[in-house]
Amino acid sequence: MRRLIPLGVLAAVALAFLTACSPSGAITPTPSVSPSRVAVRCPGNPTPACTGVPPGTKLVETPLTEAGAYRVTKPGDVLDGVHIAGDLLVAADDVTIRNSQIDGLVINALGPRTFRYTIADSTIGPATGCQSLPGVGQDKYTAIRLHIRNHGDGFRVGGDNVVIHDSFVRLCSNPDDHSDGIQTYGGGKGLIFNHNTVDQRGVKDITAPIFLTDPRIENAVVTNNLVMGGTYSIQLRNGRGKLVMRGNKLVDKSWVYGPVDSDCGKIDWADNTLVTIDENYRVTSTVGPLNCVG
Repeated sequence: MRRLIPLGVLAAVALAFLTACSPSGAITPTPSVSPSRVAVRCPGNPTPACTGVPPGTKLVETPLTEAGAYRVTKPGDVLDGVHIAGDLLVAADDVTIRNSQIDGLVINALGPRTFRYTIADSTIGPATGCQSLPGVGQDKYTAIRLHIRNHGDGFRVGGDNVVIHDSFVRLCSNPDDHSDGIQTYGGGKGLIFNHNTVDQRGVKDITAPIFLTDPRIENAVVTNNLVMGGTYSIQLRNGRGKLVMRGNKLVDKSWVYGPVDSDCGKIDWADNTLVTIDENYRVTSTVGPLNCVG
């Protein structure tokens, strides 16, 4: 049986941190990277070289506000060029995080409440080891050019209006994990997952790079991604409304059981292919079409 990490567990983690004794506003250092330097970083498939903290960025060490975490409580705050040696807890709307390194996870849940945020050009996860919890979650967020490393799950989708572009995820696992690149759990409406790379090769305790199976999924668009690994690499099931799977590339023979396990009759499925790649995630050949199976 698949072991899911419930939203309640993630919310409890956030609640324990967010109700700690000493509130604090977000530190906003002077931006250290010109926007023009990061405007077009990944013209090909996203890789570690073109995602995460831009080269040359000087990070400001940011003191944690409570045990193991830093929380943002002021609406509209901006974190730019910071290093957080723990988790980042978003407890206010319209927060922006960019050009930053977070060694733990990023979550926006406070009990039943969640908060809008945008995160871009940032590195998420510890330099070594493996954290089972998702790197980034859970709803109402936009993620652009992230490098997620050393997390069992990459992105958690636990509600509406999640947009993820141009990001790179390299997964890991601990015993009894069921690692996913993107996972819906209580997932809602309006997911866009476009032009990302998810590498799950060599990970032992796995499900899929793309694991979208919650019955509350509605209107999900998955396009132009490069994925590899998993039991069945691409799983889109139980959704409603507009479900699109187009232009994705799957590394040939990187799966355990099969390439696809999806509700084919419900999905706009087109132009997906099996490919081979080199060590820099460049496509070296197209093996053939990737057909929907389910």
